[in-house]
Amino acid sequence: MTHTATRPYRGVFPVAPTPFTEAGELDLVGQRRVLDCMIDQGVDGICILANYSEQFLLADDERSTLLDVCLAQVAGRVPVIVTCSHFSTRIACDRARAAADAGAAMLMLMPPYHGASLRADDKGILEHFQRIADATPLPIMVQDAPLSGVTLSVPFLVRLAREVPWSATSRSRSPARRPSCAA
Repeated sequence: MTHTATRPYRGVFPVAPTPFTEAGELDLVGQRRVLDCMIDQGVDGICILANYSEQFLLADDERSTLLDVCLAQVAGRVPVIVTCSHFSTRIACDRARAAADAGAAMLMLMPPYHGASLRADDKGILEHFQRIADATPLPIMVQDAPLSGVTLSVPFLVRLAREVPWSATSRSRSPARRPSCAA
């Protein structure tokens, strides 16, 4: 069963934690149990690879493994939101495409940031989100994460909502066009 982005999502979409073994390896058996438990408890959807999922501790191959394991385990029972945040637009686009290819229902993204004092301006943040939106048909949830140090003002969020089409149904694409995702 595939969830489409044409309907609004409502309800409880908790972030799934990522369990690790005593040795610090991914606990994939535990991950499957976590997902099943959340679904058994009646969640409306699940978010994976988020800050609470220890995304900053994961190597790229671990992210890929978790993406595949989580979406296979959920198997369309509820929509899955996949966090694809990265300060590199190119990497965020690659993550977004991988999430779409794996069957994600939606993406979650923080604005790009490069540390405590180096941040993109509104134009750069808007361009980052636009390129990612162009890279995949999935809707995007903007994550306003205080840990990034980036302030997303209400006027900016309104501008973002107006200027970046968030779902495949709201934009037309030429099949021959490959979106640009340069960093």
